[in-house]
Amino acid sequence: MPQSQPLRVAATALGLLLSLPASATVLDVAANGFTIENSLTVPTDAMTAYRALVNDVGHWWPADHTWWGKAENLSIQARAGGCFCELNGEQQAQHMTVSFADPGKLLRMLGGLGPLQGMGLSGTLEWRFAPADKDKPEAGTRITLWYRAGGYAPKDISGFVPVVDRVQAQQLGGLGDFLRKAEH
Repeated sequence: MPQSQPLRVAATALGLLLSLPASATVLDVAANGFTIENSLTVPTDAMTAYRALVNDVGHWWPADHTWWGKAENLSIQARAGGCFCELNGEQQAQHMTVSFADPGKLLRMLGGLGPLQGMGLSGTLEWRFAPADKDKPEAGTRITLWYRAGGYAPKDISGFVPVVDRVQAQQLGGLGDFLRKAEH
């Protein structure tokens, strides 16, 4: 890929991201890193939500947040050392590496997403699943998407936080929409 093409892809992605509605919590931010958290409730049990996260990522992940525009090329191997990968023939990307899997409770992945990866930044992303109401199992599942990223950068990276926040909200929203449609 020519050197200018990754920059154009990142600039285009950032432009698209700026038009998304914000709906998450920025827990902390500094010049060298940040922590964000998004949550939503879905009308399904935790194992069903977890399985959709892992087995159906190509159906709910936004295609415009893939390297080659095809969400169906995504896969998650939900085991320690497993790959959250995108395969498009000879074009391949490892988005993150699974470091912890507790089905129906937590999936933790390590790595920098999108342009953060190319900047040499790293992160920890957790998909957490819990009862929406402990006293009412029929109330559904609360899914929390938590992401902490940072590292050395020659410039302040705090400007990326609103963009990453909106993208995370979009990704979690995609999973939520997929699960709500499946319930009908």
